[in-house]
Amino acid sequence: MALPPPPQPPTDGPLLMDSVEPADTEPVRSGGAREAESSYVWLMVLAVFGVFMAIVTPMAISLAIRVDQLAPGHEEYLGYITGAGGLTAILTAPLFGMLSDRTRSRLGRRRPLLIAGTVVGLVALLVMALADGVLVLALGWMLAQVGWGTILALLTASQADRLPEAQRGKVAALTGVVQQLAPVSGALLAGALSGSSLLMFLVPGAVGAVSMFFFVRFVHEPDSRDMPLPQERLDLRTLTASYVFDPRRSPDFAWNWLGKFLFMFGLTLTSTFTAFFLASRMGVSVKEVSGTVAVLGGAGIGATMLGAIGGGFLSDKLRRRRVFILIGACVFATGAITMALAPTLPVIIAGAVLGNLGLGLFATVDQAIMLDVLPERETSAGRYAGIYGFSTTLAQGVAPLAAPVVLLLGGDGSDKNYTLLYFMAATLTFLGGLVIATRIKSVR
Repeated sequence: MALPPPPQPPTDGPLLMDSVEPADTEPVRSGGAREAESSYVWLMVLAVFGVFMAIVTPMAISLAIRVDQLAPGHEEYLGYITGAGGLTAILTAPLFGMLSDRTRSRLGRRRPLLIAGTVVGLVALLVMALADGVLVLALGWMLAQVGWGTILALLTASQADRLPEAQRGKVAALTGVVQQLAPVSGALLAGALSGSSLLMFLVPGAVGAVSMFFFVRFVHEPDSRDMPLPQERLDLRTLTASYVFDPRRSPDFAWNWLGKFLFMFGLTLTSTFTAFFLASRMGVSVKEVSGTVAVLGGAGIGATMLGAIGGGFLSDKLRRRRVFILIGACVFATGAITMALAPTLPVIIAGAVLGNLGLGLFATVDQAIMLDVLPERETSAGRYAGIYGFSTTLAQGVAPLAAPVVLLLGGDGSDKNYTLLYFMAATLTFLGGLVIATRIKSVR
């Protein structure tokens, strides 16, 4: 595959158009001069918010509460469950991305699988809510990754289909903000509903389902039945090839993938065990910290918005992305170190605020860079969006499996080494930013 051409300078036009593109016309391609319609942008923001609430709420608090209910004293099971879910997403995201590229239907290429993913995601949340054992809980989380994880990959592919280069940082900023607001809202909901396992999972899932209903209903794709199919036959060899790409032909995409993986590995080391970390530092039960988790997230909302919106809009305006990536990684690492050494809750909150600032900045600009360097955008956006998703799902799969080992280093079995865990997170996130900032050449 050929290396994509260097990105063109962004325009100075407004983020949104006053007029709306006709619903059933071909979407604006990435190289086009026009901007995506305002209705599409806001429906995308709503969809991302809902899906993130549905899938991140369990990771932030609901799964921890269920593990504590089903297997008290075995918090390492949380790492195994989330790890299994991450590995499941690794196996499915590129496959469904490639299938969406090949889908030929009256509804277009993306919408049929978006509908199917929503149904699967809701069923998965029901399974987790009613699980009577850790194994069933793990199976439910794996199914949730298939459903909601596929939707996230396809929403990214939709952005590659429609967004011109001058909007990528700005739209990534808006979706980046809601990606951080959704877990906070979900934690508040889960804390309020912690007395009912069913509601704790299904209420955030209902938000995700409603947001996807609006997206599928009002974001129209052109009929894809007359679109030519890729030349390669859909066989076992083609399916296997959908999981890999040649880094030599797409080096910038490869470096961006590696940098995102390192950052997400470090982030997942801490985010998966936030509830247990707080319970350990505060000397209370896991169930009692659900409100504190929400407060911790709420304290970082302003910082996250500042990082996401500032990084996204400025990277478009200044035509620079890599410097913002490095700044974001450094700020997050500083926040992780602060939390690792924090003696009191106010200092923990200060570290969380720094972490949110860095995460918002990094995630937003990284999303824009990915769209800048995405190979074969016109024909295989879904496939490469799925491969890019590996950088997150692989990290989310491996990091929780490694974290229990790290927690036992230097501990006595009952006292977990959260200080070392947070220091490792700081190191990995910094390295992720450094890789993207120094190795990518086609993006300034």
